[in-house]
Amino acid sequence: MGSSRAAKHSKTTATLWFFLAIGLACPRATAWGIRQGKEFFPLSASASRVTMAGSSVVYHSLMWCCSILPRWRITCYKGWTSAHFASAASYTTFHENWKVKSSKDSRHRVTKLWHVGLFRNRVFYCTSSAGAWEVPLTSERYGVQRLPFSHVSDKDLAFFEHTVPGRVITDPDMLKPFNVDWLKMVRGCSKVLLKPRISGEVSEILRYCNERNLAVTPQGGNTGLVGGSVPVFDEIILSTALMNQVISFNGVSGILVCQAGCILETLNQYVEEQEFIMPLDLGAKGSCHIGGNVATNAGGIRLLRYGSLRGTVLGLEAVLANGRVLNCLTSLRKDNTGYDLKQLFIGSEGTLGVITAVSILCPRKPKAANVAFLGCGSFAHVLETFKVCKGMLGEILSAYEFLDDECMKLVQKHLKLNNPLTGSPFYVLIETSGSNAGHDEEKLNNFLEQVISSGLVIAGTLATDETKIKALWALRERITEALTHDGYVYKYDISLPVEKLYDLVCDTRARLGKSAKNVVGYGHLGDGNLHLNITADSYQQTLLNAIEPFVYEWTAKYQGSISAEHGLGFKKKQHIYYSKPDEAVELMQKVKAMLDPRGILNPYKTLPTQGSH
Repeated sequence: MGSSRAAKHSKTTATLWFFLAIGLACPRATAWGIRQGKEFFPLSASASRVTMAGSSVVYHSLMWCCSILPRWRITCYKGWTSAHFASAASYTTFHENWKVKSSKDSRHRVTKLWHVGLFRNRVFYCTSSAGAWEVPLTSERYGVQRLPFSHVSDKDLAFFEHTVPGRVITDPDMLKPFNVDWLKMVRGCSKVLLKPRISGEVSEILRYCNERNLAVTPQGGNTGLVGGSVPVFDEIILSTALMNQVISFNGVSGILVCQAGCILETLNQYVEEQEFIMPLDLGAKGSCHIGGNVATNAGGIRLLRYGSLRGTVLGLEAVLANGRVLNCLTSLRKDNTGYDLKQLFIGSEGTLGVITAVSILCPRKPKAANVAFLGCGSFAHVLETFKVCKGMLGEILSAYEFLDDECMKLVQKHLKLNNPLTGSPFYVLIETSGSNAGHDEEKLNNFLEQVISSGLVIAGTLATDETKIKALWALRERITEALTHDGYVYKYDISLPVEKLYDLVCDTRARLGKSAKNVVGYGHLGDGNLHLNITADSYQQTLLNAIEPFVYEWTAKYQGSISAEHGLGFKKKQHIYYSKPDEAVELMQKVKAMLDPRGILNPYKTLPTQGSH
């Protein structure tokens, strides 16, 4: 008896030291819980009673380790298993969804914990403490009333399980990242996530949901910025994540046919092997899906060179609200037979049908690429430099991006990126791509000599190797990420005549004064697209009232568009009238009513509530 007690005491002591050692080994993480099999044990300081491994002593000792020594904490997330990190893309998606700073060190720590034999089926995940539950519900923040859709029943779940066996997610913790946008600004409360693999399964799901009057939110990579890809209430989430197969690629024409769930960066890598590139390039390329790109008519940094998706998408397949499959998946460059129905779905944000496959024209991969990063003394000089750039670089110009000094300060402060130039109020990033490296470099050097000697450019740097090119692009592409670290972000995606582009930033900054933390402007100057961003420590209705409708009225005054490339989603739908006449909006509503008479597809999005104008 005594030896048995001594053995138990010895085991308990060893366990205590074991968990204390784990606490010491994770200095940068925060404690939330441990997964053991299918049970989760919350390790918060407020918890009162939990039994773990049959020993409350172990639990309280770990509590002490996590609460008394706050620098040494273990972070775990419910619902995430090693299967979620089966690929680099899924690991990246996890980090982006939960705002984890991706690094070799953090990835090594997670991998190491998977393989500790003593844990067996206990899995620890190191991540940030921010969670989806901290985001207010969209319906409460914006005062939205739920439409009279049906609620999901056990019978419905049985049908879904029969249709997509093993791919029906109802675990509340696994649903959390799908219910909140990656900016952590809107949140729904869906109780069901479905993951079809083929269009036939999507067809069966929508046919059933239409009959049952169940609302559905299509979701791709969930990288949208206007709340269009997450539920507002309890809509069923229809994820395209498993619809990720390339159907065909023509190495002569460069026409790619693929499912909607293919990740943009993965597609680019695939066609690069065939000496082609995707005509679209976005900062979110490692997570966004091509179907979502098409559904929102995403713009990006290559639009100046290759045009919008409305020109490069040759065909698509979409499933309508009643389950009928519309196969317009043509691979023809020319097809003038009747109405171009695919255009209805490009930019429709999942409100008219669920895009399941696309046919897209890919340009040849350039043999030479160069990036110049320049500093300008004023926005007038940015515009004049652009004029010279178009005249001297012409056919090899593929991108002309700008950012103000406030943006640069944010990426330096929050992301620790290095600014190769200092002391400039504005920065310009120019990319050239062509077939002859010597020819391109000569043209670029002549251009740089011209703009520097004329005083349009204060200073500049040139990159030709891939590492330096990526480092310069990071200064522009990671601005959105830096903004999320600065607080709550009010985001505006505006299209304006280029000569008026930065005036909106100046006027907004003057209007808000010290009530805003930062007011910054950056974007695609080559196509007149401004990204106006305002940050504050937290969401403030008074600040929002000062911003809106001022920004929209200002944009309308100069015949601009309140949404250049991100769509209207949930956040901007009521403001559509600033860019579209009543007759156009009325026609859109009629098209919606014809294709989706019960309104089950992505409700509360894109189109304004009827009678609200």
